[in-house]
Amino acid sequence: MMSGRKNAAGRTSPWLLILISVGCFFATYNFLTMHGRGRDGPRKFLGGGDRGSYGSGSDPAKRFHVALTATDALYSQWQSRIMHYWYKEMRGRPGSDMGGFTRILHSGKPDGLMDEIPTMVVDPLPEGKDKGYIVLNRPWAFVQWLQKAKIDEDYILMAEPDHVFVKPLPNLAHGDEPAAFPFFYIKPTENEKILRKFFPEEKGPVSKIDPIGNSPVIIKKAQLEKIAPTWMNVSLKMKEDQETDKAFGWVLEMYAYAVASALHGVHHSLRKDFMIQPPWDLKTDNTFIIHYTYGCDYTMKGQLTYGKIGEWRFDKRSYLQSPPPRNLSLPPPGVPESVVTLVKMVNEATANIPGWEDDR
Repeated sequence: MMSGRKNAAGRTSPWLLILISVGCFFATYNFLTMHGRGRDGPRKFLGGGDRGSYGSGSDPAKRFHVALTATDALYSQWQSRIMHYWYKEMRGRPGSDMGGFTRILHSGKPDGLMDEIPTMVVDPLPEGKDKGYIVLNRPWAFVQWLQKAKIDEDYILMAEPDHVFVKPLPNLAHGDEPAAFPFFYIKPTENEKILRKFFPEEKGPVSKIDPIGNSPVIIKKAQLEKIAPTWMNVSLKMKEDQETDKAFGWVLEMYAYAVASALHGVHHSLRKDFMIQPPWDLKTDNTFIIHYTYGCDYTMKGQLTYGKIGEWRFDKRSYLQSPPPRNLSLPPPGVPESVVTLVKMVNEATANIPGWEDDR
């Protein structure tokens, strides 16, 4: 997995490497920017902005804008609706620093949720550029949004459709030190040989690369404006490098954000309490977000059968073609509280979102 061509960075002039990197960035960036503007011009900001109420005592200087990247696929839509519902529920409660909300829709055209969720439509990458890895559109979507949108808040939370806010989220960042969730499978020091292709030795040890992805992250808008183009460029270069693509797979874009941040000298405060991921995390009492990326499968006796379809299950992948129905059955006795809470929160959202099962 780690084998491949030898990195020749140590035998090349650092100034030449920097010159090449800068040239590659501007070539890629200008190409993509021209492509986006050539079709329709700048996209319009559609939606009301959800700026009505804030948490009790919230400091305006600490408020963050919630930015959610998404596609127009039904699978992405129903998750976005639930996520937006719980954002609205938690935004105005004491302890919240949540500001406005934007779904950054990188499908290139409006969809049926424009009146329900504040949305900015941006262009996807040119056809074939993502090589079937749709997440590669995320950094390019942020580049466009940051260029074109009016964002009132000084901070931004980068979030995903399968996030549910279980309690009001304060600004976990500290000044110029963003807050991020550490992922156990992002291991920069174990991938030094590959990462040196994108993080040259003159930048320091690869331990400067945080074990994170771009979400969830709370970061200053001014910092993200600098990081986002680099994140986009590094993502594209990683995807084009066969050894890197094979080694990082579906977490490639996460590594790209971590590298881009380190290239700009940005270090994140690692917050394990930022979110939990059922079924592995069992309780919600010390977290702010449930990330339901893993399937939850159990016997009717409450025993986990991960990797095998359970007698009772909740897995977002069961709903690729249609949204989950209202009033999902609750887990059997013995299932962890985190899973029970997740299903209850999904049920509450679907019960209160008008036209939940209507075609969009």
